[in-house]
Amino acid sequence: MPHSRPMPTVGSRCHELRIQDGDLTWRVIYRVDPDPVIICDVFAKKTQATPRSVIESCRRRLTAYNAVASGKR
Repeated sequence: MPHSRPMPTVGSRCHELRIQDGDLTWRVIYRVDPDPVIICDVFAKKTQATPRSVIESCRRRLTAYNAVASGKR
């Protein structure tokens, strides 16, 4: 598996970065925008599938970020 892979289930321009740290494998869900890179979540992954709760919280965070960034807070 590559160190980073697209995560279209979270949103466009979203990716999951894999970081091995001893016995744990960390995941960083992020989105690459024209200027910033937005970190949505960081968690230790213990199964093949990304937990549904992580995907949903990332979507909520990105929706909130989009509202603030566009001035529609």
